[in-house]
Amino acid sequence: MRNVINVKRGDSKTYKNGSYQNMAHLIQRTCEYLFLKPNVLQKLDLRCGHRLRGRAPGIAKTLSERLQAENAIDPELTKPVNIGFPALKPSRSSQLFERLAQLKAQRNNPALERQSRERKLTVDLNQVREDWMKTSGPFHIKRVAEHYGVFNDLYGSAYFVPRVELKIHYKMDDVVHPVRFGNILKPSETQFAPSVEFDGRFNFSGESKGHEAEQTWWCLLMTNPDGHFEDSEKEYCHWFVANIPNGDVSKGDLVMPYLQPFPPKGTGYHRHIFVLYKQDGRMDFSQYQQTETYSLPGRSFRTLDFYRQHQDSITPAGLALFQCDWDASLQAFYHEKLQLQHPVFEYDFPAPYIRDQEWFPQRKPFNLYMDKYRNPAQIRKEYLVRKLAKTHPFEGPARPLRFPNAHPVDKDVPSWLRTEIKKDRLGWGRINDI
Repeated sequence: MRNVINVKRGDSKTYKNGSYQNMAHLIQRTCEYLFLKPNVLQKLDLRCGHRLRGRAPGIAKTLSERLQAENAIDPELTKPVNIGFPALKPSRSSQLFERLAQLKAQRNNPALERQSRERKLTVDLNQVREDWMKTSGPFHIKRVAEHYGVFNDLYGSAYFVPRVELKIHYKMDDVVHPVRFGNILKPSETQFAPSVEFDGRFNFSGESKGHEAEQTWWCLLMTNPDGHFEDSEKEYCHWFVANIPNGDVSKGDLVMPYLQPFPPKGTGYHRHIFVLYKQDGRMDFSQYQQTETYSLPGRSFRTLDFYRQHQDSITPAGLALFQCDWDASLQAFYHEKLQLQHPVFEYDFPAPYIRDQEWFPQRKPFNLYMDKYRNPAQIRKEYLVRKLAKTHPFEGPARPLRFPNAHPVDKDVPSWLRTEIKKDRLGWGRINDI
């Protein structure tokens, strides 16, 4: 067993009846003992000094402060601007008065109490949604749009509060798929133009109904800011209907016919955004006219440029969006409709780090160790060749064993190969890479 000596500053410990009076003698005798006695384990308690580089903590800037100084942004240039109609907030006192009056009336209603006791009371969800749109609904929709980055990608630093409710539904056979505020729909469910309803007589002064005799004009756009093949700053306009009279979309001018979503495989979810604009009057959008439904260059669009050009005549009033990702129905759409090859995107992962090969690796299975330095394609090819060797060209592969590892393995097979055979029988490991 090795001896351990603890050497500390100011220590006057006695060793072999030798009295050390000062630190110099202590260090000298200790060093002699350690060098002359190699079986002694050295343990020195030292205090290592350090030198401070730069300013002290608390005085120097933090990382966030330095990044903020380097990436300084003028707040006047990036200040959010409301480009929509003003959001009128009703008086809280009047809302409270109405709620208390309604609560008092309901408490004095015996029929309502009887229905509640008998569990026959129903809630009018349409009335609930209407009340929601009158109060906090538009602000909730705005927060959802900010969460999905709608305003930043369409209008930059501008935003608007959606005042008009959009009721959009895709109908496939007997199934109706609504468009909410970020729900997921498949391309097979959105092949045809949806039905759109909204209140064309909406009065932005605060009332739910406007003047019946007043003529209103609207335009509706559906764009995809995530799917442009050539320019990431542009969008594809999937639908453009202008000069909609009094909310009747069927009577509007079709500027761009409807084109179903076509997110490429491997690109994830794409946002498809419906924006409703209120026009000051009938307008001419002939410069955006598109006659060919499946011509993608003609559908290149940029909402920010569109709004800047017509900002004096249009005002955004409604918003809805859904998310869409690839499905198998798009293969035929790309080949037959767009006349394009079916694009597939894959992430190119960086090659994993593998240390230099050793001559004699210790405690490592040699088959797994050697496979790390081989081409993975060659390993998959060997597995495929072995699989095809056991597959009949007309009868197909052999029937799998019911109890794979109940069948014995030859005793002359080495242990590493026996393990590989058992894993292949169970379908574990690299056999799944074929």
